[in-house]
Amino acid sequence: MQDWDLTSIGLVLIGSSITIAGTIIGVMLLGVRIPFAPFLLFTTAVLVVLSAALIVFSMPKNPPEQ
Repeated sequence: MQDWDLTSIGLVLIGSSITIAGTIIGVMLLGVRIPFAPFLLFTTAVLVVLSAALIVFSMPKNPPEQ
């Protein structure tokens, strides 16, 4: 089993953030009023940007063999 590295954590974080943002938007489209939705959407946008930066700038634990 592979150990968790920063790239794996970034991928999980970006995927879950996008899923949560989509769920919030979907619930809002159904007409449910969420008073703190703008804050949640802003938080998920920040998490997406931070996790993308984490993926781009992280060094892989085991670089590919050439």
